[in-house]
Amino acid sequence: MAWSAAATALPVAILTYPTIQDVSGHLGPVDLLLGVFLTAGAALLPDADHPNGTIAHVLGPISYNLCKLISWISGGHRHATHSFAFVAAVSYGTWAGEHWIGRWFTLGLVFFLLALAVRALHLCPPGDGIEAWGTIVVLAVAGTFAMDHWISDKPVWLPFSVGLGALVHLLGDCLTDRGCRLFWPFKVRTRVPIIDRTGNKVETWVLSPLFVLGTLAVLWYSITHQP
Repeated sequence: MAWSAAATALPVAILTYPTIQDVSGHLGPVDLLLGVFLTAGAALLPDADHPNGTIAHVLGPISYNLCKLISWISGGHRHATHSFAFVAAVSYGTWAGEHWIGRWFTLGLVFFLLALAVRALHLCPPGDGIEAWGTIVVLAVAGTFAMDHWISDKPVWLPFSVGLGALVHLLGDCLTDRGCRLFWPFKVRTRVPIIDRTGNKVETWVLSPLFVLGTLAVLWYSITHQP
C-alpha cells in the first residue's frame, strides 16, 4: 500500500532519485503494478538478521544459513538491519547493482523480492519444509519470467521501492515495545509501544488482508486516473 500511495502522490523526480534525467508526471500502470509486489518483498529485508524469522525460510537452507551469517555480522535481531543506515544501504546497493551489473542483477533481485513477497502474502503452504519453499521458488521463477517482458534493465524506481519497503518494516517494528535502533550504531531505541509484537494473528488474518485491499484500491485509483 505504501508503494501505491507514494507512486500516486510523489513526482517521478523523487521516485527515481538519484537518477539524473528529465522526468515528469507519474509512473505508468505497469511500473505501479510491479512496484507493489517488489515493495512487499523488500519489506521483509530488515529481518535478514533473524534466523528464525519469515525470511529465513524463504529459500530453505540457503536463506536460513545466510540469515544466521547476517545475524552474527549485524549483532543480532533488530540491530544494524533495523536502522536508517540499512535503508540507505539497500537503496544505494540496488541503484549500484542496476548500473554496474545491469539486467542480471535486476532479474536476480526481482526473483528474490518476489520470493519474499510470496511468503509475506501467505501465497505458499505454511512452515519451513520443502512444500513451502519449493512453492515459493516455483512462483518466484514464474513471476520473474513474467516480469522479464515488462521490466527495464535499470528500472529507475526500483531503489526507491526497495528502500520504501525496508523503511515501512522499521516503522512497524517501532510500534512494539522492543522498538528499533533506527540510528544505529548508536544504542538508543525508538519505540511507540502500541502493539505486543509483529506477526500476531490479528496482523496476519485481519490487518494484512485489509492492507491488500487498500493497496488494490489505491492501485486502481492510480491507474484509472493516469493523465
